[in-house]
Amino acid sequence: MSKQINRNGLTLVYTGHGKGKTTSALGLALRGIGRGFKVKIYQFIKSPERTYGEQLALQRLGVDMVQLGVGFTWTKTPEEHREALKQGWPQAKEAVMSGEYDLVILDELNNALAINKFPIEDVLPLNEVIDLIKNKPSHVHLVITGRDAKQEIKEIADLVSVIESEKHYYDEGIPAVKGIEF
Repeated sequence: MSKQINRNGLTLVYTGHGKGKTTSALGLALRGIGRGFKVKIYQFIKSPERTYGEQLALQRLGVDMVQLGVGFTWTKTPEEHREALKQGWPQAKEAVMSGEYDLVILDELNNALAINKFPIEDVLPLNEVIDLIKNKPSHVHLVITGRDAKQEIKEIADLVSVIESEKHYYDEGIPAVKGIEF
């Protein structure tokens, strides 16, 4: 008796406070590219004003990675963050729903949904994210990363990996390392 292959797109969530959520998602992107998947990546917190190592590598592979954010929540005003989410969320939603991509990564979407320093529900409604997961084209694999994933998202995901830190060099005063964090 042969095992049935799942041909439906999965929803995978990488969350927790440890290092490796984006790295895990990028590993899936690399694996998918190797298998001929069309991949699209949106980063909800990172800013297009900076350059990131993963972005440079993926450009060489022909994968579009779009930074939708304006940086960490403490680096810009709430209005700037709200405007970035208001402009970015429809782009990401459209890419998923278009069915054009086999794998869409919504990097740091969980972080954006967890913002509590200013209101975001009107520009990034949780119910729209849930609807997207439930109604995405059946072949699309969706990956959502970031700390503090909402329980509602974890409940409907096919996989939830919680990445926790046991030890981190940040705790020893070592700042972000080029090629490792960015």
